[in-house]
This record gives sequence, C-alpha cells and structure tokens, in this order.
Amino acid sequence: MKKWIALAISSTLATGCSLTPWQTDSAANETIQTVPAKPVAEPVETNAVTEAEAIVAQNEVVPEIIELSPQQEADLWQRIRRQLTMEAPELPRLVSQRNWYLNNPYYMERVAKRAQPFMYLIVDEIERRGMPLELALLPIVESAFDPFAYSHGRAAGVWQFIPGTARHYGLEINWWYDGRRDVYAATHAALDYLDALQKRFDGDWLHALAAYNSGEGRVASSIRRNKRAGKPTDFWSLDLPRETRAYVPKLLALADILKNYDDYAKHWLPIDNKPYLAVVEAHSQIDLAKAAEIAELDLDTLHHYNSAYNRWATDPVGPHRLLLPIENASKLQTWLATADSKELVQWTRHQVKSGESLLVIAKQYHTTAKAIQQANNISGHIIRAGDHLLVPVATRDLDEYNLSAEQRLVSKQSQSRGAYKVEHLVVSGDTLWDISREYNVNLRSLASWNGMAPTDPLRPGKKLVVWLPHSEKPAGVVRSLHYKVRSGDSLARIASRFNVSITDIEKWNQINRNNYLQPGQQLKLFVDVTRLNTQS
Repeated sequence: MKKWIALAISSTLATGCSLTPWQTDSAANETIQTVPAKPVAEPVETNAVTEAEAIVAQNEVVPEIIELSPQQEADLWQRIRRQLTMEAPELPRLVSQRNWYLNNPYYMERVAKRAQPFMYLIVDEIERRGMPLELALLPIVESAFDPFAYSHGRAAGVWQFIPGTARHYGLEINWWYDGRRDVYAATHAALDYLDALQKRFDGDWLHALAAYNSGEGRVASSIRRNKRAGKPTDFWSLDLPRETRAYVPKLLALADILKNYDDYAKHWLPIDNKPYLAVVEAHSQIDLAKAAEIAELDLDTLHHYNSAYNRWATDPVGPHRLLLPIENASKLQTWLATADSKELVQWTRHQVKSGESLLVIAKQYHTTAKAIQQANNISGHIIRAGDHLLVPVATRDLDEYNLSAEQRLVSKQSQSRGAYKVEHLVVSGDTLWDISREYNVNLRSLASWNGMAPTDPLRPGKKLVVWLPHSEKPAGVVRSLHYKVRSGDSLARIASRFNVSITDIEKWNQINRNNYLQPGQQLKLFVDVTRLNTQS
C-alpha cells in the first residue's frame, strides 16, 4: 500500500518566465496589449479558445504525485513494513506460527505497548547499518519486548543475551549494572553479533538467525552433516533443536503478517514514527531517584527505560547513560550542565570502627567497596579505626526503588504459586537441583519462583521460596542449616535434637549410619524451626 501526496504547483502567466516570491503586486498585474498590423478575420471554428480562457487554463492547478519514503511514514510499523525483504514460504512450520499470532491479537497489543518507547531507536540503528528490517521484530520473538525477561538458559534483556556472549560483545555484567538489559547498548551488541553471524554463514540470514538462537557451532555442524549426506543445506532442511526450528518461522511469520498489513495487522497498535527517547550522559554516578526528580519523571518509569541498573544508582565506574523521553531528557541535561558530581548522589560521613572493613561498610550502606574507594581516593583495602569515609547513599528508602534487583526479587517471591510457602536458607554446597529433590518440586519452577535459571549458582545465605501444593502442607517453618559434629555425637542424638529422622540425615548427606561421625564434620540438615527439641 503506497501513500501519495499531491503538491499544487501554479503555472506562470508569462511564457519562459516564473514569478519569484519577492516580485511586487504591480508587476504581477501589468497587462500585455497586442496590436495587429492589419485587421484579422474572426476564426471560423466555433470551439476556438479565447485569450482569457487560455490564461485561466494556464493558471489551473496541476497535481504532482510524490511518493513518501519509508522514513516519512507516520506509523513506525509502516516504515518497517515497506522495507521487509525476506521470503515467507507457505510451509507448515511457518503457517502454524502465523496462525498463533493471528489467533492471539491481544498478545501483539501488549507487545506493541512494550515496544513503543524503544522501537524507533532500534529501527534507526538497523537502517543506519543497512541490515534487514525484519531484525526489528526479533525482540518480539526473543522476549516479547520485556527488558526484564530472564530465561531458563540464563539469557536476559530484550535481545536475550547469555553472559558469555554478552561479555564477548562488550556488555558489562556486575553488581550495579547488567548491560544485557540496557536496550541501547544491547541493541548495538545484538546487531554486531547478527552481522558477524551472517558473514560467518556467507550472507544467509536464516542461518544467522538460527545461530543467534542455538549457537553458530550447532548450525555449522548441521550444515556439514547435510553436505556429507548430499542433502540441501538451507535452513528448512537442517536438523536443529526444536526451539530453533520454531524460532526462525516465528520471525518470518511476524514479518509476513506486517507485510500483509491490510489483511492481518490492522489490530497492531500504531507507533509514532519519531524519536521518543533521548540519551543523556551524566558525568559521574547518579542516583536514579535524583535523576527522576530533576527530569520530572516517575522513578519507576525512569527505571523501566533504564532497566540495566540493578541498584539505586548507576555504576560508579560507568556507564552513566540514561534513556529518557525527550521532554524530560532536556530538563535533566540542563541541570547536569552546571551540577557538580557531588550533587548527583547523596553522601554520608562514616567513622570507621574497630574490626570494620570496606566490604562490611559497603554492605551496611548498600554500595560496593570499589565505590567507597573511588569516593575517598583509596587505592588499597586498608582502613583504620577512627578514619572518616565519605559513602554514597540512596536519597530514598531502598524499598522505593521498585525495579531494583532486590525489589524485583521480593515481588517475584511474593507471587503465590501454590498452597503453602516455605522459605529455604541456602547453605554451602546447596544446588537448586538438590533443593528441588528435597521438596519434591520441579527444578525449573523452583528457579522461576526465585527469579533464577536452573543452572545459576547459589550463594550461602540466600533466601529461596518454595511453593508446595495442598497435599504437601509443611508442618512448620523449614530452614536448612549446617551442623558441625561434636565429640560424642551420633546420628541418633543429632536426629533427636533437630526432630528429624536418621534416614533423612543419611539422604541429605549421602552417608550411611554404619559409618562413624568425625568431630568437626559438617552435616546438612533441613529442620522445622517451630519443632526443634530444645531440651536435647
């Protein structure tokens, strides 16, 4: 569907000469008189054009048709649609994905709302690089445009980077910041990666997309197998994981729906084809609440646009980049132009007590030892009792930063997923697999309840929630602990003390009751703290 615009162009009165905007009215109104040398007979033709009629005809508006470029479209979806180039063959795998999207229009409504702030900057960067515009739809397949998406394979952000690939393409991941959730940085990294993949596969974008999902080694291996067997090596002929076999058809189905907009995609919520977010660079660590206050923006909204920041502020060593709606960005930029670095966060003065370390102090103020070192020009870790340190602190209570890593976890763990909630305190040696077996719950479910992937490592002291069905009502409050065997202890005595069975202790520690316990030996126990035998 092409859009056209008609521009009215007025022709001139005088042959071979056009009026310029600065000519006067008197010049324009001059009359031209023609005196014939001798009388001329009136023309015989009855349909002859008079001089007045000729002048009127010359002044008629002549429409000139000019085609809008894709970049001039009002709707960003149309800008994308007009530049789609990939074929969508009518194969069962693709048709089934297209039917799913068409049968779930509300899904695309939700996705379009999430995409709205970010889509323009993604499309703009893809066009700048001369890459296929189908790639703008890839975050729909990857994450449904959820910047906080986290998969069971440890992939995060709208582009779903796993940690290793993210770091390889320059995305930092640390306590303060996870570049995989930085839509601006991750978009550049994802396009770098996709460009490298299409070059690796000789310009075959379907192979590149399959490799983005399942790894280039797996795709290359499948291509080699087909070559040896004399089979075609196009994407549709490769033996790939089930997820990847559906992944590429999902993208092509979305592109086909958009390409046939009038038939399929009219229900897609329009997105204005103009920049919505602007990039603001602070010159040092900035409190997100402070930035929101200056920009006159709600803190949750600002944090949503800048979901890479795990805590209450940007990383002390950067980046300090913020994405904000253009109107709000200009307010923050104006303030930053004259603000001192010390104004960007709040500070407290801490007097070092005996036995304190930078790590202890950092944990107390919810910051890092590195941030305290940087603020106080300390190169090492040695501090002395009585010293005074400047420590950056949040301007608001930490629970007001609703999209920080801690508050997102609290929200996640509070969502009811069963009849009974058990809190499990992680001890050294715990794994999610062990804990899932102990409570007889699904491993992936346990990980999901706690905002984790099944392969994520556990840190001693971390609190996990376990949701149990009605049939497995816990007797009380279950906690895990490590017990250090004392001289004279036996399995029977320990079992009695903690109100558990010898069989349970054997199972938890993979030991046999016929083996002697050694003083100092560590035993893992799962106990109901409301039923501890305090008399033992």
